[in-house]
Amino acid sequence: MSEVSFERDIRPLFRDEDIEEMLFALDLSSYHEVRQHAEEIHSRLADQTMPCDGPWPDADVERFHSWIEAGMAE
Repeated sequence: MSEVSFERDIRPLFRDEDIEEMLFALDLSSYHEVRQHAEEIHSRLADQTMPCDGPWPDADVERFHSWIEAGMAE
Protein backbone atom coordinates (compact mmCIF):
# COMPACT_ATOMS: atom_id res chain seq x y z
CA MET A 1 0.00 0.00 0.00
CA SER A 2 1.28 3.46 -0.80
CA GLU A 3 1.93 6.12 1.80
CA VAL A 4 -1.14 7.92 3.12
CA SER A 5 -1.15 11.49 1.84
CA PHE A 6 -3.16 14.53 2.80
CA GLU A 7 -4.26 15.47 -0.72
CA ARG A 8 -5.27 11.97 -1.82
CA ASP A 9 -6.45 10.32 1.40
CA ILE A 10 -7.17 12.86 4.14
CA ARG A 11 -8.50 16.04 2.52
CA PRO A 12 -11.40 14.16 0.82
CA LEU A 13 -12.60 12.97 4.25
CA PHE A 14 -13.52 16.54 5.20
CA ARG A 15 -16.81 17.55 3.59
CA ASP A 16 -17.37 21.11 2.41
CA GLU A 17 -19.80 21.65 5.29
CA ASP A 18 -17.17 20.42 7.79
CA ILE A 19 -14.65 22.88 6.40
CA GLU A 20 -17.13 25.76 6.53
CA GLU A 21 -18.28 24.88 10.05
CA MET A 22 -14.71 24.82 11.41
CA LEU A 23 -13.37 27.97 9.73
CA PHE A 24 -13.73 29.88 13.01
CA ALA A 25 -10.93 27.68 14.42
CA LEU A 26 -8.95 26.24 11.51
CA ASP A 27 -9.13 25.46 7.81
CA LEU A 28 -9.65 21.73 7.36
CA SER A 29 -8.82 22.07 3.67
CA SER A 30 -5.32 23.34 4.52
CA TYR A 31 -2.58 20.74 4.79
CA HIS A 32 -0.54 23.01 7.06
CA GLU A 33 -3.40 23.73 9.47
CA VAL A 34 -4.56 20.11 9.65
CA ARG A 35 -0.96 18.99 10.20
CA GLN A 36 -0.52 21.57 12.97
CA HIS A 37 -3.69 20.36 14.75
CA ALA A 38 -3.58 16.68 13.73
CA GLU A 39 -3.40 15.18 17.22
CA GLU A 40 -6.33 17.28 18.47
CA ILE A 41 -8.36 16.50 15.34
CA HIS A 42 -7.67 12.78 15.75
CA SER A 43 -8.68 12.92 19.41
CA ARG A 44 -11.98 14.57 18.48
CA LEU A 45 -12.60 12.07 15.67
CA ALA A 46 -11.78 9.11 17.93
CA ASP A 47 -14.07 10.27 20.74
CA GLN A 48 -16.77 11.02 18.15
CA THR A 49 -17.17 14.71 19.02
CA MET A 50 -16.15 15.67 15.49
CA PRO A 51 -17.83 16.13 13.11
CA CYS A 52 -20.78 17.51 15.02
CA ASP A 53 -23.43 15.68 12.99
CA GLY A 54 -22.16 12.16 13.63
CA PRO A 55 -18.98 10.10 13.84
CA TRP A 56 -16.73 9.09 11.01
CA PRO A 57 -16.57 5.39 10.16
CA ASP A 58 -13.83 3.61 12.12
CA ALA A 59 -11.87 2.99 8.90
CA ASP A 60 -11.66 6.75 8.23
CA VAL A 61 -10.55 7.52 11.79
CA GLU A 62 -7.89 4.83 11.40
CA ARG A 63 -6.81 6.29 8.05
CA PHE A 64 -6.35 9.69 9.71
CA HIS A 65 -4.34 8.08 12.52
CA SER A 66 -2.22 6.17 9.98
CA TRP A 67 -1.45 9.45 8.24
CA ILE A 68 -0.19 10.90 11.53
CA GLU A 69 1.86 7.81 12.33
CA ALA A 70 3.42 7.80 8.84
CA GLY A 71 4.68 11.37 9.19
CA MET A 72 1.77 13.36 7.70
CA ALA A 73 2.79 13.46 4.04
CA GLU A 74 1.37 16.27 1.96
